[in-house]
Amino acid sequence: MRAYVIGTLDTKAVETTYARDTVAASGAPVALVDVGIRSKASADFTAETIAAFHLNGAAAVLGVDDRGKAIAGMAEALARFLAQRSDVGAVLGLGGSGGTALITQAMRELPIGVPKMMVSTVASGDVSSYVGPNDIAMMYSVTDVAGLNAISRQVIGNAANAIAGMVKNPIARQAADKPGVGMTMFGVTTMCVNSVRESLESEFECFVFHATGVGGRSMEKLADSGLLAGLIDITTTEVADFLFGGVFPCTSDRFGAVQRTKLPYVGSVGALDMINFGAIDTVPRPFKSRNLYVHNAQVTLMRTTVDENRAVGSWIASRLNKCEGLVRFLLPLGGISAIDAPGKSFHDPDADSALFSAIEKDFQNTKRRKLIKLPYHINDPQFAAAVVSNFREIS
Repeated sequence: MRAYVIGTLDTKAVETTYARDTVAASGAPVALVDVGIRSKASADFTAETIAAFHLNGAAAVLGVDDRGKAIAGMAEALARFLAQRSDVGAVLGLGGSGGTALITQAMRELPIGVPKMMVSTVASGDVSSYVGPNDIAMMYSVTDVAGLNAISRQVIGNAANAIAGMVKNPIARQAADKPGVGMTMFGVTTMCVNSVRESLESEFECFVFHATGVGGRSMEKLADSGLLAGLIDITTTEVADFLFGGVFPCTSDRFGAVQRTKLPYVGSVGALDMINFGAIDTVPRPFKSRNLYVHNAQVTLMRTTVDENRAVGSWIASRLNKCEGLVRFLLPLGGISAIDAPGKSFHDPDADSALFSAIEKDFQNTKRRKLIKLPYHINDPQFAAAVVSNFREIS
């Protein structure tokens, strides 16, 4: 395995080569990769070599006059290049805003656990769009990546030595490690998820993800990376935020990892009675008259309506219908969150019924994919027991 040091050698050859040389000096195997869209530089993998991995060939990258389109094309090509390499021990990238966008796009396609570090001029700001649900380490370059000086030499050298150490000292999977199971949780589904986790943790390593958008994406990234043996997706609330403008949205690829990996999957409708916003004064004006619940000073919940729940249910069913692995989707007919119960703020049987009916109407039952209705509240012990029973049945 070796480190891949990546940069745009048409503009940052000195800095990227210095990083490569520093890794090599440490004794770690290393390769220099050029992703410059106007580059003719020498490298272990030239810009032309990388560009040729684009689905439409090198001309779709190097023959494009529009710089933005060329960078986007090179990013796609780099991602395909790295995905086809069998010796990627780590990746170190250097760049400004364009290079950072290009290189981190490819990094995001690599499995969790492969070391990834980006030395970037934009690393001191909001880097969520570059990192996403991935284990990418962002290092602020302090000065621009524009030549070597007393500062850049130190920062880039530190990054190079760090990535060399990761290549030379990989973390081996322990023989005693149990199979991993991803779980989604919100505060209002904690009782259920904790009960499920406690029932399974003697057999499985349980990884619980807070369903705040990036949480669900992180869980599915682990599934795509081959690090999970199954999914217990109790809390699918991110779908409501995605469809109706909440602050914790999933993406259109929600449930995509279930489709791709065919891992055993048990899911439910936890916290789909709510759309999430920030502090109460950040709730959009059109929603001010809705049923709002202040969860804490920074999070305000809005009760989903009959129409919204109907749309959410149809969307979830359409995604699950594409899953060909073993799937069990459980509907807790007694309520879907801690505040969706008789006497609680979000108790709305009509809205819940619309959600259940939409899923039942559109869900396609097969021998491998089953919809199961249960007369319990999501936080009832009986519901958690049913989740555990169904997961054991298919795992």
